[in-house]
Amino acid sequence: MPAPVSPESRIAFTTLYESPLVGVHDYRCTLEQGGPAGEEESGEDNIVLMRHGAFCKHFEGRSVTANVNQAAFFSKGSTYRVSHPTDCGDRGTVFSVSSRVLRDIVRELDPSVDEHPNDIFPFLTGPCTADVFWRHRELVMRLEQAGPLEHLWADVTALQIVADVLETAFAGYGSPARPRRKDTAADHAARTEAAKTYLASRLGEPVTLEAVAAAVNASPFNFARIFQQQAGVPVHRYLTMLRLRASLERLAEGAEDITGLALDLGFSSHSHFTDVFRREFGSTPSEIRKRSLSTDLREMSKNLIV
Repeated sequence: MPAPVSPESRIAFTTLYESPLVGVHDYRCTLEQGGPAGEEESGEDNIVLMRHGAFCKHFEGRSVTANVNQAAFFSKGSTYRVSHPTDCGDRGTVFSVSSRVLRDIVRELDPSVDEHPNDIFPFLTGPCTADVFWRHRELVMRLEQAGPLEHLWADVTALQIVADVLETAFAGYGSPARPRRKDTAADHAARTEAAKTYLASRLGEPVTLEAVAAAVNASPFNFARIFQQQAGVPVHRYLTMLRLRASLERLAEGAEDITGLALDLGFSSHSHFTDVFRREFGSTPSEIRKRSLSTDLREMSKNLIV
């Protein structure tokens, strides 16, 4: 008779992305219908979005189900048990946000969060809207692809998904939203312009959300929100636009070393630069260079879609 298989050996975790601000982890569980299993404890505050299957979380006499329509929330230090209602297993994504950034996000939705920092989620589950579901899947697919990764994009995208899931959950829970701080438009505009200056002076350097937010004396999540409101595009998109338009001028001036140009403008490689350039302009840098008509290049820069 074969030895029994422990539940732990039927659950696999893979880190898709990790930064000081947020971690994104894939998990796959092949356990069949049954349970609840033994008691577990959450080591940190996590949010789980499902991509396949379902599981039930049993907590203090209550039971909630997580599936592709429902997000699940795990508070640090909480104990629970898990059962599985089907034989198909389940798979999803675990979002782990740094405690500082998570409180910044929740503070906009629950003004009292600093009074109970160890009990940040007042609910066990919440809706996963269609928009969040698709953006979450697109994020995972992008992170699973081999090739260069833009950390600024990954941080902003993951944190916005977390913020949107929490906003929907708090709305359903009935918690009053935090009254918006009376920051002036001038203050927001000044921070945004300072960030633009910071970005323009660092086209060839790795730029992180944490670094640019610190440069303008703002928390990462609040900065990302303010910048998009003021500039009309996410900060990572704004930086990409700066780099691509700078590349057009360099090509118009006769730059021949595409790899050197890519690295000078903060792209990780020749292929990374070429892929991003083609998506925006419909041609590769080499093809554009062959045209060698600066008027055409300047016209293309106007057509960069925001």
